[in-house]
Amino acid sequence: MSGLKNSLFGKRLRATHHDTDDDGPRRNRPRVNPIFGVASTPTPSLDSRPTTSDSGGPDSPVDRGPRDYGDRFVPSRDAGDMRTSYHLQDDATPSTPSKSKIIPTESDALKEQANAIFNSILHTEVTPPSPHRATSPARQASHTPLPSTPTRRRLFAFNSPSRTNPSTPTRRLDAPTDEAYSMSPVRPESRYLLESPRRQLRSVCKTPYRVLDAPELADDFYLNLVDWSSTNVLGVGLGSCVYLWTAHTAAVHKLCDLSSAGDTISSVSWVQKGTTLAVGTLSGRLRIYDASTLQLQRTYQQAHTQRIGALSWNAHVLSSGSRDRMVYHRDVREATMRPFKRCQGHRQEVCGLRWSGDGGPQTATLASGGNDNKVCIWDLRGSKRPGLGPGRAGSASATPSSGGEDSGDVPLWKFHEHTAAVKALAWDPHVSGILATGGGTADKHIRFWNVANGSMLNELDTGSQVCNLTWSLTSHELVSTHGFSSTTAQNQICIWKYPSLDMVASLTGHTHRVLYLAMSPDGETIVTGAGDETLRFWNAFPKRDNHEARRESRLDYGRLIR
Repeated sequence: MSGLKNSLFGKRLRATHHDTDDDGPRRNRPRVNPIFGVASTPTPSLDSRPTTSDSGGPDSPVDRGPRDYGDRFVPSRDAGDMRTSYHLQDDATPSTPSKSKIIPTESDALKEQANAIFNSILHTEVTPPSPHRATSPARQASHTPLPSTPTRRRLFAFNSPSRTNPSTPTRRLDAPTDEAYSMSPVRPESRYLLESPRRQLRSVCKTPYRVLDAPELADDFYLNLVDWSSTNVLGVGLGSCVYLWTAHTAAVHKLCDLSSAGDTISSVSWVQKGTTLAVGTLSGRLRIYDASTLQLQRTYQQAHTQRIGALSWNAHVLSSGSRDRMVYHRDVREATMRPFKRCQGHRQEVCGLRWSGDGGPQTATLASGGNDNKVCIWDLRGSKRPGLGPGRAGSASATPSSGGEDSGDVPLWKFHEHTAAVKALAWDPHVSGILATGGGTADKHIRFWNVANGSMLNELDTGSQVCNLTWSLTSHELVSTHGFSSTTAQNQICIWKYPSLDMVASLTGHTHRVLYLAMSPDGETIVTGAGDETLRFWNAFPKRDNHEARRESRLDYGRLIR
């Protein structure tokens, strides 16, 4: 015993006892561990309430908590919530498409699809379904019997499983498709996603297949100098001249030259049949040409008092919009020079006009956009509005014209949401009554309207000045051309999927604002013009599926014989 007392352990034990005796009553002293030091106070009972003292003494909640000591800590991930721990979102992608999209410099649809698949697999692997969180347990009276010595001395019991209470696991390890025998490093959900067939994305060539020089092509946002006819002839206004370029032969013809009259071309537009071309000038003259003979058919010397920046045909009715804020409708079959209807709904220049179809003036609707940031919907039949709503015009109805001149026409709808000039207008050829409009530099938005009830369906922030819009004839897609931008990407041509408004492709190449846009009659090619004095041709849309050519003739009875 003397050796134990004089040893190092005995001295440490005696020192500990001396400290304990000198500190006071034992119930008020913390326990001392000879190896780890002072331990914390005992854990308070459930009925005790922690104090909020700031003194940091024994009553502090920090000092009253238990302490666990060990060589390492291994967390249990099964009991925790992975989504909360890693601050992950519940969904890989938002449920609704974002309305605010900035146009990138280049769109890669394959990369976007791969990123979406990667995000889905990452959430499946890292964040399995969160365990069900039970509510706080309520205190109940305990009915469990007191522990007693078991009378049965058998430690193991071997019983045959029953159907009502099976003791064997329900997992069939003898199945070859069990997860235990899988050679894949990912979960079955991720493996199913990887092995599922991909949606075939349409590839769009990012370079134009043809570039033409267009000297003196004006860099003016308010002009419309390019149009493509249904007979595959491109009409272009260059300075004081109008040229016709035949697409299938690449032949070029000069239609007119107004340099002798000191006038300049401000707008061109083909009739639906593609045989007649209307030409507007800066002085307000309106000329009608026969494209097949290159002859002037009619001239309206005082069609408008200022430049004619927008033209649109609807069968034999020619509508013109001018800087004098007026929209005139003329029947080119009549010899009179006066319009049969006048529409005044804009307070500044009319820079965009587009008829909804080619079914005649009694079945179509006209949309006009102006420099006053307004969009007006006109109906020559004088129909009454179905009702009032946000963003709509008044309740007065327009009376139909009786062949004379009508200067008191009122628009059917009037939209005020744009904050810049509206030049880009396009009617959806796949869904009746859907209009797409694009705003200028201060707006940068493409908005979609339902003219049947005057409501806005959706909007898209493109981040750039919207100069032109046109719908695809072969797919439900929309192409837009852009100019000034608040980002690094500008002067681009963008293709959007409707109604998801996802970008299909972004085409770049112009060094100036892409102010002019036209589509080929087959709906596969678009041509764009810019202030860099070039015309660029792009293969933007897929070919039209000709189901009639694939369909077998019903008169060929030989194919019915087996």
